[in-house]
Amino acid sequence: MALITLRRNLCHLSDFRIQGALAALKNQPVNHVHKVVKEHLCPWFCSLQSEPFRVRFHHACCKKFHSENGNALHPVGEPVFSQIHDWDRLEQNLKNVDEQRFYRRLSNFTSSEEVLHFISTLQTLPDTMAAGALQRIYEVEKKDGDQRLPREILENSAFQALCIQFEQEPSNLSNTGLVTALQALTLLYVDPQSSLLLNLVAECHHRLQRGGLEVHSLCVLGESLIKLQGPGCATLELIICQLQGEKLEKFAPEDIVALYRILQACAEKVDQHQTFLNQINNFSLSVVSNLSPKSLSQMLTALVVLDQTQALPLVIKLGKYVVRHVPHFANEELVKVLEAFIYFGHNDRFFTKALEQHVASLCLTLDPEVVSKVMEYCCRKQILSIPILNAVAETFVCQSEKFSPSQISELIEPFGKLNYLPPNASALFRKLENTLLTHFNYFPPKTLLKLLHSCSLIECHPVNFMSKIFSPYFLQQLQGNESCLDRLSLAQLTQLFLTSILECPFYKGPKLLPKYQVKSFLTPCCSLETPVDFQLYKSVMTGLIDLLGARLYFASKVLTPYRYTVDVEIKLDEEGFVLPFTVDEDVHKRVALCIDGPKRFCLNSKHLLGKEAMKQRHLRLLGYHVVQIPYYEIEMLKSRLELVEYLQRKLFSQNAGIHW
Repeated sequence: MALITLRRNLCHLSDFRIQGALAALKNQPVNHVHKVVKEHLCPWFCSLQSEPFRVRFHHACCKKFHSENGNALHPVGEPVFSQIHDWDRLEQNLKNVDEQRFYRRLSNFTSSEEVLHFISTLQTLPDTMAAGALQRIYEVEKKDGDQRLPREILENSAFQALCIQFEQEPSNLSNTGLVTALQALTLLYVDPQSSLLLNLVAECHHRLQRGGLEVHSLCVLGESLIKLQGPGCATLELIICQLQGEKLEKFAPEDIVALYRILQACAEKVDQHQTFLNQINNFSLSVVSNLSPKSLSQMLTALVVLDQTQALPLVIKLGKYVVRHVPHFANEELVKVLEAFIYFGHNDRFFTKALEQHVASLCLTLDPEVVSKVMEYCCRKQILSIPILNAVAETFVCQSEKFSPSQISELIEPFGKLNYLPPNASALFRKLENTLLTHFNYFPPKTLLKLLHSCSLIECHPVNFMSKIFSPYFLQQLQGNESCLDRLSLAQLTQLFLTSILECPFYKGPKLLPKYQVKSFLTPCCSLETPVDFQLYKSVMTGLIDLLGARLYFASKVLTPYRYTVDVEIKLDEEGFVLPFTVDEDVHKRVALCIDGPKRFCLNSKHLLGKEAMKQRHLRLLGYHVVQIPYYEIEMLKSRLELVEYLQRKLFSQNAGIHW
């Protein structure tokens, strides 16, 4: 293992450990020491540029360290190292110090200054630990959210010495030290064309061609090259080829995750790597239990990007362990987990419970992106989570200003879709109305339409905005550059217009022109109704034939003049007797049977979805006698006779006014 000399003079840099350098320098004047140091360190001095920032390491012929405005960063005549007089101070030697203890010390430091001060007190440092110090510098600087390294770090003698020593003789570095240093310097935004990185990359390529890199080093090198040269670099294919030749049992859990990240970067070549991916997916089942929250999130993200829909056993197992880590995910990691579950259609009641506890306890402090993604997950999976919905409603009332227009839409839409009004509904929709009045023009037209339509599903009708959304100007904005409006937008507009007629008779504003109205809310691609469950429909139809005596006495899947499709329609005369469905005269009343399968309810509940509740509400307002036939009642019936008796009670109850 190579040792890096870290004495404060660090002027003679021809080897990683220099015997007698201290004595030689102690005998030299300070000005001579300053001159020698300057000659060796000038190539690493860099300009501080505006975003995006990169540390620039100039060619060896460069003799001055300059800032962006051209001013020298070291005052003329001042020694580079301020403590040359302190040669006799006792220095620590890591030769016999446990490596884990070193990394424990590093992990406790919260600033780059602390890291560099620590390593500057050491006489020699193994190359792997020196690379680890660079990685720790990246970690603490990343927490500040600024990619630029502060000038104090760039001018720090220990930092400059680390960079120089890594450049001088990379062939002396261990594999781990080499690839770890390359990774750390890449993350620190060192210029890819600097001699430092060019030397390290060249040495890595040399060892790669000789087949001298082990699995972990291959994974680290692969990710570094992706960041430096992009996923299209030829060396990356060689790395993947060598990884394919290794037994997966040699891979540590973190190497498996790194391998997923490498393949994720080459997603356009997924077909070429699919056989290898299948092997990785199967093997990963055995390492899931050892993954950190961050690794779980990264593996799920890679599976999404690589479209590994056939790896559902792995997704399910990942979901099982995600439950345990919900409180420990960073905001971005939790967002990625939710996106993956949405993509793969995965839901788990234990995950929902953990999510409820997490959101309910921290909702006011959660990142807006997390809150909106949680609501999107509940909405897509049709999960009626009252704790989450109540917490989010309270958060929006208290902190509406921190949400963007698209996030506001994602927050409100689940209330309509899941047909739920929170306890603070009046405050919630008053806040929403004020937000819309203030920032109406900031909402994209489709986002605004979806938002207002969601409000209408739960009878919070956007009367104050109907005149705007029915106006030609808004409709033109909604259409944008397309040749015509999309089907879903037209359906939402039509249903809002029907709502204005049926539920808001006091509305006297502009009407929606007929050319923007759809003829049916039930369409294959963008339906505002849920198609009837076929098996449930067959069972009910059989019972109705037994009850009414013939198929003649009811019609199926009837499209009404009001755009809704009725599952079963029964016509009655003035005295309440059933008429054949072919008769159009003397029809006094119509009965609409809503055969509601599981997909018309929130997940694992008996709570109707908002669009189904609105449909039944509108049918009643249009004069239909609505009879609901929910699946959970049919499932309790044990025989055909019980089914007939059940339908008889539903249709011919004393209050129904139907006779046979």
